Amino acid sequence: MFLCVSPAGAPAQGAGKTLTLVVGFAPGGGADVTARLVGAKLSEQTGRAVIVENRPGAGSNIANERVAKAAPDGSTLLVTTAAIAINMAIYRKPPFDALRDLAAVTMIASTPNLLVVNPALPVKDVQELIALARAKPGKLNYSSAGIGTTPHLCGELFKLRTGVDMLHVPYNGNAPSLTAIMAGDADVGFAALPAALPQVKAGRLRALASTGDKRSELLPDVPTMKEAGVSGVDVTLWYGVFAPAGTPRDVVEALARAFISALQAPELKQRLLDQGEEPVGSTPEAFALRLREEVARWTELVKATGIRAD
Repeated sequence: MFLCVSPAGAPAQGAGKTLTLVVGFAPGGGADVTARLVGAKLSEQTGRAVIVENRPGAGSNIANERVAKAAPDGSTLLVTTAAIAINMAIYRKPPFDALRDLAAVTMIASTPNLLVVNPALPVKDVQELIALARAKPGKLNYSSAGIGTTPHLCGELFKLRTGVDMLHVPYNGNAPSLTAIMAGDADVGFAALPAALPQVKAGRLRALASTGDKRSELLPDVPTMKEAGVSGVDVTLWYGVFAPAGTPRDVVEALARAFISALQAPELKQRLLDQGEEPVGSTPEAFALRLREEVARWTELVKATGIRAD
């Protein structure tokens, strides 16, 4: 799905070449929504046409490879999540190396995942879910945004920490994963707070817990996983921007400044906060360090859990 956002009256190319933001998840998910919000502000501030291109599938690797192989001129960027670090750990032979094939630009924002269930499921809190899953081993299934995404990792960590047996059913993005839960095709799921929040507010999903280190101001009655009695499922989802490796350093730095400037706009900051995201706007160096740290963290977790995508 494509969305072109450019300021009214601006020329098609704006102040430079059209900027394509490639998202490895389906429309409507957290990464997609965030890319569109930031893309619109970028276009408004720079006069440059911005296109959001959805390339879901393979745990976001389709989009990752699309950008890794793009011309390193700063016109094609990847907007992705922490899944890019997880993929480096869970694939025995990853189709690309995020540390080698991409250049970190900036972290946009961070947010927790929510543990949600279909309202018809007879559980009101995490402990009731654990009891039900233990009473019906292998009978409950949980959906995720795809293999290697943070919702998938949250589900596997939840199983590991609680000793329950649930079947994983991956979908291509948060939106179809949540739709499956609402339709009753899946019982449980983890999803980025921005994607799940509207459905929780509307009563179409029941939120049992958050994977953050503190409660969300948007859902103050929803406990953290630790408060709910489950430790070790503290997984923070982040959204970040990458360019193809080989993109000139001055171009990467200019892109980072543009994104940081957009994130400092009061209206965009508030929009992100309203949907449960904490704006960040890091330097390329700080974001590259975060990526290296997370690859190491998930590699350790893969050894402990045995999670594999192939």
